[in-house]
Amino acid sequence: MPNPFEITAARADDIVTLGEWAHEESWNPGLHDGGVFFATDPGGFLFGRLDGEPVTSVSVIRYGDDHGFLGFYLTRPHLRGQGYGLRTWQAGTARLAGRTVGLDGVPAQQDNYRRSGFRTCWSNARYEGTPPPGIAPPPDTALVDARSMPFDLLAAYDRRYFPAARDTFLASWITAPGRTALAAVRDGELRGLGVLRACRAASRIGPLYAASPAVAAALVSALAATAPQTPVAVDVPDVNPAAVRVAEELGLTPSFDTARMYSGPAPEIDRSGLYGITSLELG
Repeated sequence: MPNPFEITAARADDIVTLGEWAHEESWNPGLHDGGVFFATDPGGFLFGRLDGEPVTSVSVIRYGDDHGFLGFYLTRPHLRGQGYGLRTWQAGTARLAGRTVGLDGVPAQQDNYRRSGFRTCWSNARYEGTPPPGIAPPPDTALVDARSMPFDLLAAYDRRYFPAARDTFLASWITAPGRTALAAVRDGELRGLGVLRACRAASRIGPLYAASPAVAAALVSALAATAPQTPVAVDVPDVNPAAVRVAEELGLTPSFDTARMYSGPAPEIDRSGLYGITSLELG
C-alpha cells in the first residue's frame, strides 16, 4: 500500500505552485522568481504530497561547502497542526546537515525556529512606498546597468554581503525577465548594487548594497523610476541603522516583519553596506 504522505524533490512546474502559495501568505514573490530559484539548486525544493497532492513545502538551498538557506516553509492552511509540516521540515534540514543555515522567519514561526536551534541575528522590516524621483548619486558616482559590468566584479561585491559565493544565483537574478539591475560606480570601483523585480503588488528591491546612504537613496530612486505604476518595497535590516534612516527619509513605511536567524555562528558579512536583503526565500 503506497504511503499517502511522501516528501519528494519538487518538479520544475511545482515552483509555480510555490509562488502561488507564497502570494497567498502576502509574501509578494517576484513574478519571475521561480526559474531563478530552481536553477540555483534544483534539488533544494521539497514538496510533501498527500495522496499525490502537494500540501507542504520547504526550500533548502546549498551554497558552497558550508552554508545553506531555508525558505518557503509552508503547509496548506487546512492541514496545519497535523505533523505534515514538521516531517517536511525534518527532511529539509537533513539536506543541510553540517552547514550553517540561515532563514528569514515570520513572527508566528520564530519560536519554533528557536526550538530547532536558530538564533535571531537581526530583524528585517519591509518598507513600502513611492520614493522621490531624481535623487542624484554623490559626485563622481554614476549609476549604470549592472549587466554591463564584468560579472566577476559583481560576484565579488555580492560576496561581501552574503555568507557564500552564489554566482549561479546572481547571474540569473540580474538577467531574469522583469528586472532592472543598477550598479553605482566611481573610478571603476563598485560603490553600490540594486536589483528591482516585478511582483504582483509592490515591486521589490533586493539586494540593495551601498557604500553610503546617499548611494542607497540614489539607487532606490532610480530603480523606482523604472516601475512608476507601482510602489516599491525593500526588506531593510535593522542591523544597519543607516538603512532604516534612508527608508524613512525616502517616505517608505514598514508593512511586514521577519527575523534573520541562523543555526550555528552568524556569518561575517559587511553589515554596514547592507541596505536591503535579496529575498526572504533564498537569502
